[in-house]
Amino acid sequence: MDFCLVYHEDYVAPLPDTHRFPMAKFGLLRDLLLKDNIVTFKDIHTPELPSLEDIGLVHDLDYIKGYCEGTLEYRVQRRIGLPWSAALARRTRIAVGGTILTAQLALKQGLACNTAGGTHHAFPDYGSGFCIFNDIAIACQILLEKGLVKKILIIDLDVHQGDGTAYIFRNDPRVFTFSMHCEANFPGKKQQSDWDIALPVGMDDDGYLQILGKHLPDLLSQVKPDLVFYDAGIDTHFGDRLGKLALTDRGIYRRERMVLTNCLTAGYPVATVIGGGYSKNMSSLVYLHSLLYRAAKEVYIN
Repeated sequence: MDFCLVYHEDYVAPLPDTHRFPMAKFGLLRDLLLKDNIVTFKDIHTPELPSLEDIGLVHDLDYIKGYCEGTLEYRVQRRIGLPWSAALARRTRIAVGGTILTAQLALKQGLACNTAGGTHHAFPDYGSGFCIFNDIAIACQILLEKGLVKKILIIDLDVHQGDGTAYIFRNDPRVFTFSMHCEANFPGKKQQSDWDIALPVGMDDDGYLQILGKHLPDLLSQVKPDLVFYDAGIDTHFGDRLGKLALTDRGIYRRERMVLTNCLTAGYPVATVIGGGYSKNMSSLVYLHSLLYRAAKEVYIN
């Protein structure tokens, strides 16, 4: 059996074509993975809509209801950066369900990949940076509440610091947050992760992979997690509009191989989410996201 892939048709929610967050990429990513035989239809799992109570393990009830019903104050809605619609509200909840399912499958099979997720800028009572509900944080709380895990490691390699996630788990020793990000980038005010590595603007493949390769084994041996969440943002790419780093296609692929190989070789199951990516070239954007799944298939088989 191949590694598990999580996808839902509601991942593709309608937004104005002029907006810089392209929802179409989610469906195109699924199609590319099928076309290139990275997965087959039997490997794809469909998540369920999580309850408001599940989301409430992390987020304030007034914020949850306000977003889902489209009644948030203008300033709160504007901070998210995405135009509200009922379709997007449903898609947001489904994506959270996808990360929950991905985590459950990873615990059973060792590796599972969501084709969405990584909304790490969402705080308990507000959204930010295109992030509405913090899917990884919600999934973590559900696993911990159910007693399925005792220790979780979040490896966040999106180009932007996972500030919402760091804030949510700032006083929770059961969840270790690791963020390696571009220092001179959003958010302007950083939170304190358990371990932050801030990178200079323009860092290339060699510098990036050297730093990650130096610290990753120690990180795993220090935390000894029951599960690793991996946020594989591709906005580290040199062509990304919101990135400021300079990784190449090959550099991102090597990064994915490095993270997955280190985790799985050490016996730690991994649940992945795609994180950010903002290239104007849709084909390039989808291909860059697909590198995670190409690496997953190689690592999982070998």
